[in-house]
Amino acid sequence: MAENFRIDLVRDPEVLKQKPALVLNADYRPLSYYPLSLWSWQDAVKAAWLDRVQVLAEYDDIVRSPTTEIRIPSVVVLRDYVKPQNTVAFTRFNLFLRDEFSCQYCGNFGDLTFDHVVPRVRGGITSWENVVAACSKCNLKKGSRSLKLSGLQLRKPIRQPQSEELRNIGRKFPPNHLHKSWVDFLYWDAELQA
Repeated sequence: MAENFRIDLVRDPEVLKQKPALVLNADYRPLSYYPLSLWSWQDAVKAAWLDRVQVLAEYDDIVRSPTTEIRIPSVVVLRDYVKPQNTVAFTRFNLFLRDEFSCQYCGNFGDLTFDHVVPRVRGGITSWENVVAACSKCNLKKGSRSLKLSGLQLRKPIRQPQSEELRNIGRKFPPNHLHKSWVDFLYWDAELQA
């Protein structure tokens, strides 16, 4: 019974809302901005115990074993540098991130799907250069017609993004919760003191 509870706890995404640790690369930059690189407190404690990370900030809470007490890490930095990928995977999430979570025809947010600019029935392929984020309304309006026949226009040229470009776009979308110990390591709206 206890083992099942532990497995459920670790697999439950709610665990990340309970004292997550911000994970920084060895250069003190987050591994990713969107989604923000976070570990559960259990993973952060394990990595600290195995000396794979340096703990930079901690929560006030303490976890205990029969022989040890440790404060829960809130910011950790990897001891070994992880080289960022140069190529960006073509995923729905990365596509929406490239297009800043807005329809590339009308600019609306929400209710997004994706659209082939040159429809597949007309020889269009599924690639960075032919697929855009689109709201359902614009996607239905365009259908399997060309842009010209549909009367729609792209808001910006489409192309495959570079990984650094996606990281920078991701910084525009901070998560709903930023712990105060993370702010010095993130560059979103942090007020600088004179």
